[in-house]
Amino acid sequence: MTATIATEKQAGKPNGLLAAWREDVRCVFQRDPAARNWIEVLTTYPGVHAVLMHRLAHKLWRANWRFAARLIAYLMRLVTNVDIHPGAKVGARLFIDHGAGVVIGETAVIGDDVTLYHGVTLGGTSWNKGRRHPTLGDRVLVGAGAKVLGPITIASDARVGANSVVVQDVPEGGTVVGIPGRIVSDKPVTSGEHGINLNHHLIPDPVGRAISCLLDRIDTLEARLEAQGRLEPDYQATFYSNCTPSSDICEKDCAGGKQHYS
Repeated sequence: MTATIATEKQAGKPNGLLAAWREDVRCVFQRDPAARNWIEVLTTYPGVHAVLMHRLAHKLWRANWRFAARLIAYLMRLVTNVDIHPGAKVGARLFIDHGAGVVIGETAVIGDDVTLYHGVTLGGTSWNKGRRHPTLGDRVLVGAGAKVLGPITIASDARVGANSVVVQDVPEGGTVVGIPGRIVSDKPVTSGEHGINLNHHLIPDPVGRAISCLLDRIDTLEARLEAQGRLEPDYQATFYSNCTPSSDICEKDCAGGKQHYS
């Protein structure tokens, strides 16, 4: 079984630089509804330019033409505002949407069909020359502005919410949000029409849920005290004279639904 999977995975990889380039361009039409034709993608998508040139730079890097590889990477950073170290290992069909401010470190490893939005950093947390950057599995999606730091692993089909700072491993199919990143779901996201789901905005809000549960608890305790006659008669009037709370957040999260506040 393992050998079969490995063979199928290898068969799904493009053979040769030109084949890889074609897949890099083709995948844009699956993940960006604004893409209209090949000419537009090839001439106006800086994320695509950066990935195409990285593949060339990476070949030179592996062939020990280190200066030439770094020079290509530097020129592409000037042109695209995407900084990919030529030593980074990038799988098939990487799509960098918008491109601006993306940084990928030397020892980063990226699987197939990964999507990165603008402002993403796959960075290191050590000066050691060994592995110091993240490994991303297949079909991982990293939202805008997220920072994934250190020699950690973001397993296949995981989602990283926008502006999150991730410093620990994320399990397969997991969703991580916040600073520092916390795993809020370990259920895989349903695949989209093309097998890649871009609904990375549909993520749980753990802070909002915690607040909603506290509001629900307070409401229950107040009701008990009022029933026992232990709540001061002017409590509600005094409280609401200084505060006009809203419990819209409880509409879906609280067990009792929306609370009695107005």
